[in-house]
Amino acid sequence: MRFAAAELAGGDDEVEVLGGHGDEGQVVGQGGGLARDSRVGQACRDGEMARLVAIAVQRLGITEVRFTGGEPLLRRGLAGLIAAAAALRPRPEISLTTNGIGLARLAGPLRDAGLDRINVSLDTLSPETFVTLARRDRLADVLAGLSAAAAAGLAPVKVNAVLMRGVNDHEAAALLRFCLDRGYQLRFIEQMPLDAQHGWRRTDMITAEKILAALSARFSLTPADPAGRRSAPAETFLVDDGPDKVGVIGSVTRPFCGACDRVRLTADGQIRNCLFARSESDLRTPLRAGADDDQLAAIWRRAVATKLPGHGINDHGFLQPARPMSAIGG
Repeated sequence: MRFAAAELAGGDDEVEVLGGHGDEGQVVGQGGGLARDSRVGQACRDGEMARLVAIAVQRLGITEVRFTGGEPLLRRGLAGLIAAAAALRPRPEISLTTNGIGLARLAGPLRDAGLDRINVSLDTLSPETFVTLARRDRLADVLAGLSAAAAAGLAPVKVNAVLMRGVNDHEAAALLRFCLDRGYQLRFIEQMPLDAQHGWRRTDMITAEKILAALSARFSLTPADPAGRRSAPAETFLVDDGPDKVGVIGSVTRPFCGACDRVRLTADGQIRNCLFARSESDLRTPLRAGADDDQLAAIWRRAVATKLPGHGINDHGFLQPARPMSAIGG
């Protein structure tokens, strides 16, 4: 479905809560490293975030809440936020996207708080390549986190992988084999122009077509849903006639903007109606100025009503948003 004010009360909408701030003055990047960020001091407090999530679920028809980042595991109040979302009626599905560092310790407590499922970013099985990408030797911690998530019942455990030319593009089949052997669901994601350095180049991207070609050299792939993916971002394929599946998210070469049903709430209380939006709608300021829930819901509706029909990556005049992926969330 395409977002519009009248359609927010529909059945399959999702809000992504970007809650990756840890200590005051720091934010976690995609590789797990800490960086200074001027927005951290303006981050919504846990009670403010819980209130905004409640408005989304109870007044705007949101049915799924995903905590992402940055790195949400560093937010000290994360378990409380999850518990607050789980206490809402109607209860939304609650998921979390993480780099997996620290997950081995937190998987159980987050499951107890109400977390339903999890996505873990894992781009490589090579310790050396992991250090190159993440700037730290923590692959073993991520793998332990995956195991802990499965043991805690956070099913299905999903793994997100981005292939990069000359870095890990040779690992597609190995990553899939790793996930199949452990019951994880793997999803490959095309690299998007959301890097902090604004250095993304289309020629460096491993496209969905090339990902599928690499996998097809080792596995038999059959479309899992001939009717199409609808609002799901991933095209899914049965592996070797099933029941195991693999997904491919072709955000650049196979955009799904017309069916997108997601909206993002940043840690500093801004609404982003598209991952690639260059403007945001402020909820934090009116919230702190005393706006009631109806007024905040109206701002949210207006923000979604201005959603453009597409992300524009393939347009000649496309401009990358100022916030990088680590400050927007996936």
